[in-house]
Amino acid sequence: MGKKTRKYELTKKKKIFLGRTLFQIKALKNFSFVKKGDLGGYIEKEENLSHEGDAWVYGDARVYGDARVYGDAWVYGDAWVYGDARVYGDAWVYGDARVYGDARVYDDAWVYGDARVYGDARVYGDARVFGDARVYGDARVYDDAWVYGDARVYGEIRLKTVLCSRFGFEFDWQVKLWHKMEKEFEKEVKERIREVSE
Repeated sequence: MGKKTRKYELTKKKKIFLGRTLFQIKALKNFSFVKKGDLGGYIEKEENLSHEGDAWVYGDARVYGDARVYGDAWVYGDAWVYGDARVYGDAWVYGDARVYGDARVYDDAWVYGDARVYGDARVYGDARVFGDARVYGDARVYDDAWVYGDARVYGEIRLKTVLCSRFGFEFDWQVKLWHKMEKEFEKEVKERIREVSE
């Protein structure tokens, strides 16, 4: 890749992390909110972060292994992206979040806090995964879904709704049952409030 098309370089500042050498990156030109000369986060090799688009790694964030960040995606804070994971589109991974295995986070999705997305999981659309939530296996979280708190979404589940729970969900029928119970509880609470206010 010619020097004209490169947007960053690996600096000499490095960290030995889990037996791997990670290098801090430095911007070679202005793009998005990044200014020429800005220091970024840490990557193992140039294949981890595309020179195309506005993708960036900053703070103490780390991208290593065969993981890739590209498009206009951002990885920052103390987040880690590793294994064969991909973060792309306009996705954000930040805080202490971890994305690994063959997981994919893309479109306008956000993964943050202490959340974990791994295995063959996919988080996309305008989905949010945060708090101590876990999304793994072949799970899909998409559209406007929010998974947070201590929620666990795994197996072959497809989730496009809000889910905050201390329970784990492996199958779609479990989520439907949970939402049905939630609606019945909400109806009962409204009836009791109406009775008390009369």
